[in-house]
Amino acid sequence: MKHKNTPKKRRDFLKKVTLGSALVASAPYIVSASSYQQKLVLDRTYDPQLFSANDRINLALIGSGIQGIYDTTSALKVAGVQLVAACDLYTGRLDRAKELWGDDIYVTRDYRKILERKDIDAVIVATPDHWHKKITIEAMKAGKAVYCEKPMVQQFEEGHEIIKVQQQTGSICQIGSQGMSSLGNEKAKQLYEEGAIGEIVMLDMYNDRYSSEGAWQYPIPPDANPDTVDFDTFLGRAPKIPYDATRFFRWRNYKDYGTGVAGDLFVHAFSTLNYILSSEGPTRALSTGGLRYWNDGRDVPDVTLTFYDYPKTETHAAFNASFRVNFIAGSGGGGGFKLVGTEGEMEVGQNSVKLTRSKRGNQPSGYSLIAYTEATQEKIRQGYAAKNLEDRTSNLALGETIFEAPRNYKGAHYDHFYNFFQGIRGHKTIVQDPTFGLRAGGAAILANESYYNQKAVQWDPKAMKLR
Repeated sequence: MKHKNTPKKRRDFLKKVTLGSALVASAPYIVSASSYQQKLVLDRTYDPQLFSANDRINLALIGSGIQGIYDTTSALKVAGVQLVAACDLYTGRLDRAKELWGDDIYVTRDYRKILERKDIDAVIVATPDHWHKKITIEAMKAGKAVYCEKPMVQQFEEGHEIIKVQQQTGSICQIGSQGMSSLGNEKAKQLYEEGAIGEIVMLDMYNDRYSSEGAWQYPIPPDANPDTVDFDTFLGRAPKIPYDATRFFRWRNYKDYGTGVAGDLFVHAFSTLNYILSSEGPTRALSTGGLRYWNDGRDVPDVTLTFYDYPKTETHAAFNASFRVNFIAGSGGGGGFKLVGTEGEMEVGQNSVKLTRSKRGNQPSGYSLIAYTEATQEKIRQGYAAKNLEDRTSNLALGETIFEAPRNYKGAHYDHFYNFFQGIRGHKTIVQDPTFGLRAGGAAILANESYYNQKAVQWDPKAMKLR
């Protein structure tokens, strides 16, 4: 969609509603001028394929922690994929891998042994953030397809190194922001390009949590010790310190190994936002917040508010984005992602999109007319009526429409891995390659750059570098 064609897109959207055609080619659907409408999202179709034992993709997991297990579970639901190896620095996780996927899988605490194996086609990199770049680059150079968990990088400059190696090797590389491939994203992009919300004005994203687990206070196993945990390898390029089980199992809480709430949570929203708008990202970020409750030794904030400026481009108007995360939300928690435009708003989830279009008040009310005489008030009303600011077509497009994925939808996580494996087989283009990954990850960790330096920071979204 070209931004300059927004009026035409708006007319196209209104025409579809007026003619009573569904905004998505599926049934059942309801179209009316009432205040509530509901429609189902068009279902996803998958290529029906059967794979022989010799045609299966052999997968290995590097980093068999929480996200690594969820990733692998989703990956193995895709036909023609089998797990043959797992790597982790804690022996208990290697035991868990065998519990989950069988005693015959190869396990090791040295990821390099995974990359040396010729029978492994693809790897999932689900390590702490400070290991992403090194392992991803080495895996691509070893001829492996790589699924690298978000955020792709811990530091901005690392992304350019990954992009360069991917282009040099031609390796398949998918960045793991699961919502990217969702039906919700797909529908929201279609609606936005049809002009359903007019010109975008702002993005409102929030994630509230109210539990120790949600605040990354993960349990530490009782058998954790320097023998069962390879702590020195875990540290990698981070400062050398004595064995500390808390830092190993709760690494997200420390700047040395993670990227805080920005890299862990903002990055999902940036992936979705940039995808829906076909945007390259923001130009400026300003972040504030603090450590308000979880004083457990962490050095990242548990409350973060960051504001971003997006410039006007061919695909969207200039707008502002608000990102908020609270790890001690007494309300009980919740989250949302809402695109607000001049003519409506969309609340986007992985499995649904809620489109709301309201009637804008174009006529003066008693509030502003009270200062004038009755005669003057009547003249003002007649003048506004003559302008004909409201037309029937626009009124027909009002109301709330909820687009929902069908109950048998396989889910966004499955879809992202399906795209990855189809890319390996040469059937699809990777939806979130390293360039896209840096645009999302780079924008997210601008929040850290601003927060720790206590100032606004400037970003070049085309060059993907600090200004």
